[in-house]
Amino acid sequence: GFTIKNLSKEVGISEPAIYRHFENKFDILCSILDTFKAQILANQEEFIRNLDDPFVKLRMFYNRIFEIFTQNPALITVIFSEEIFQNEKLLSEKIQEIQRINEMILITFLTEMRRNNKLPHHVNIDSFILMFFGSIRLLAKKWKLSGYAFNLREKGDELFNSLIQTLS
Repeated sequence: GFTIKNLSKEVGISEPAIYRHFENKFDILCSILDTFKAQILANQEEFIRNLDDPFVKLRMFYNRIFEIFTQNPALITVIFSEEIFQNEKLLSEKIQEIQRINEMILITFLTEMRRNNKLPHHVNIDSFILMFFGSIRLLAKKWKLSGYAFNLREKGDELFNSLIQTLS
């Protein structure tokens, strides 16, 4: 259902106005992914520059993702819709790059926590990364499917607290 006609109706502008900014739907999706990636990188920069405690960085990283989704609910559809990317190599590569960036950010925080004895040695970092991002994806999709019926940030905070309890 992602057509230029539907998009123009949704945002309240004409189809030609969209084409003045984007060549086609592919360009729109690329722009959305590039913007999301830029937000993630800006957040990473802020966390590294302004925060010392890796646990606080981890919490802020998690919460910031839900904040971005709350401000831009359509991102959930774009980022978590594999059918959009399966036949588009460039879009698939962009999603994979975003995943790699997110994983590297998380690995940095978890490694720092381990170094500071705030992450037990029995915790498998790769498994924790799957739980971390899997929980984000599942909660975001649940929020979208509910018609945005609950406060995503609050539920995200509850979920983060539960996730962190698994580290004990």
